[in-house]
Amino acid sequence: MSFFEAVRLALQQLRAQKLKSAFSLIGVFIGVTFLIAAWSIVNGMNTYMTEKFAGTLVGVNTFHVRRTPNFTPNVSDSVWRAWRRRPRITFEDARAVEHGITIPVQTAWWSQDRGTVAYGLKTTRQVGLNGASAAYFAIRNIKIEMGRAFTPQEDRAGSNVAVLGHDLAERLFEGRDPIGKTLRVNGLPYRVIGVAERRGNLFGISLDKFVVAPALSPIQRAVNPPGVIDALMVRAGSEPEMRAAMEQAEGIMRSRRHLRPRQDDNFALETAEGVLSFWGKIKRALLIAGPGLVLISFVVGGIVIMNIMLMAVAERTREIGLRKSLGARRRDILWQFLSESATIAAVGAALGVCSGILLSALLDAVTPLPARVSPGAVVLGVLLGSVVGIVAGVYPASRAARLDPVVALRQE
Repeated sequence: MSFFEAVRLALQQLRAQKLKSAFSLIGVFIGVTFLIAAWSIVNGMNTYMTEKFAGTLVGVNTFHVRRTPNFTPNVSDSVWRAWRRRPRITFEDARAVEHGITIPVQTAWWSQDRGTVAYGLKTTRQVGLNGASAAYFAIRNIKIEMGRAFTPQEDRAGSNVAVLGHDLAERLFEGRDPIGKTLRVNGLPYRVIGVAERRGNLFGISLDKFVVAPALSPIQRAVNPPGVIDALMVRAGSEPEMRAAMEQAEGIMRSRRHLRPRQDDNFALETAEGVLSFWGKIKRALLIAGPGLVLISFVVGGIVIMNIMLMAVAERTREIGLRKSLGARRRDILWQFLSESATIAAVGAALGVCSGILLSALLDAVTPLPARVSPGAVVLGVLLGSVVGIVAGVYPASRAARLDPVVALRQE
């Protein structure tokens, strides 16, 4: 019996016994669906964390000189209290690091808090207020859609000029040109000179509801105590240059803080690696737990297929005896039932692939979880489904192949 003939007979059995077939393929269907969806979420999250989350929080080839790390999951209360006792990063600290680093880098001061922005009778609360240097836009890769960013001269002069995020501009001005208009940031007047391009959202949180003003402008009073910043951002041209600049910045800060060789740093140098290390731990846990759950689904699916195939052997005993009496060899019977089992699993895997792709698209569309379907997950799902069908069909097929034709023909 040829392979295609065996598959044709198997599909005929699927059509003839729809309920049994549905129960047979449901385990493989669930397993492949979960495999595609879980792999898509992990794959999407990996891309998301690497390209967007870490890049948004820190930046590419960028490090921050901070009082404490910005991203601090699972930190004990004692460590947090120790961090809060550290001295703040001052203007003088920032200037010393800027002038002390000998490697070509871009630097920007940055402070952030939440506040209120108003224009006319419209007021928006919980807006990200950013006091930053002119290089902030280049380091954060924030492109200007309308107007311009403020200049280093305006930065040094502390001019009352501001760049708005796309969502904030839409909310306050409702499609009208905001350039040249004066709004109030925590009660302080600022002239709008630019609107940033839309950046989207991060886990469902808008990245476009912000205002950026020069660090030395009056916004300083709204985001930090006088003479203090949240972070000095330093961006190098490559990762090796960034590492060298970090070593120089650490030496400068330790010298300014009069730290002895064995004393720990009382400041933080934060890179994207610190953010990604936390995601790496979650990813490893998912990669360990995920295959286990998928394996359970496939084992259950294999058991169901085996039981259904054993029932099929019992029901078709006379058919098997008749075929053997007409010259069918043992391997023909074995091949027929193995093909039927594998076809059932392959159909379940194919339906599971379609369901997994649809589920991944749904998760990506309606939840903050990013999901990216991987071709490798699709191929693996189909292969695993087929293997489960073959393994589950070995015992029923061998049992059918060993039946004595005379005894089988007597079966009522």
